[in-house]
Amino acid sequence: MAVNGPSREERWRLAGKTALVTGGSKGIGRAIVEELAGFGVRVHTCARHDADLQECLRRWRADDRLARVTATACDVSVRGDRERLVAAARDELGGRLDILVNNAGQTFFKPATDCSAEDYARLMATNLESCFHLAQLAHPLLLLASSSGGGASSSSSVVNISSIAGFVSYPTLSVYSATKGAMNQLTRSLAAEWAKDNIRVNCVAPGGVRTEITASSGIKMDPEVAQKMVAAELARVPMHRLGEPEEIASMVTFLCMPAASYVTGQVICADGGRTIAA
Repeated sequence: MAVNGPSREERWRLAGKTALVTGGSKGIGRAIVEELAGFGVRVHTCARHDADLQECLRRWRADDRLARVTATACDVSVRGDRERLVAAARDELGGRLDILVNNAGQTFFKPATDCSAEDYARLMATNLESCFHLAQLAHPLLLLASSSGGGASSSSSVVNISSIAGFVSYPTLSVYSATKGAMNQLTRSLAAEWAKDNIRVNCVAPGGVRTEITASSGIKMDPEVAQKMVAAELARVPMHRLGEPEEIASMVTFLCMPAASYVTGQVICADGGRTIAA
């Protein structure tokens, strides 16, 4: 650390920053919203269903740390919705954006030969196209924030939420895995391209996490089958447990901090050791 660099307190501080987090009403997204807001970040978030957002906003407004969170109903698979989301975030956050977290995503379990064109298009639009387009839309706002002075410690940050399915292969998850593998490479490419703009781009790839992603993706699964799937996966995880949303949110928050100012283009697996297990 340079002699005249930021202090330890400044390196681990996010107060006063602004963030857009997609898919913030449930699971990992909600944990990210609450973690960032708890560090003093002004957060704008979204979800497909306004009722889910309103329930979250009611709960957040009862907590002084979270009371300034704002939200917009948005289906991130729809281009017009994405454009309206970024416009709303710009207005709510004062015309600048320090942090973009592309978290919203869906999945389904189907053999590749059973996947329809509609299945493929929906997942690509939700998981991958939204990530790319929202980064495009947010770039001018991220650039404004990163140009405000302070050198490397004032860099803007994009964090994409991928999956270890982008590294390891699972039967019946071919399309989902393809979106996550592409997101990993998009992260690296944008990091290389936007480094000159003082914008860092990283990715967190969770393993099994205790969330409602299957239910929120419209998947109805027999409880016994679901239990067997989880048990089979945990048998391959050295830590022998699922992750918690807050554990992913902590990694995301670190990547947004000045303390991570020399970290860009990285895909970090938060998976209890799953991807390194024999």
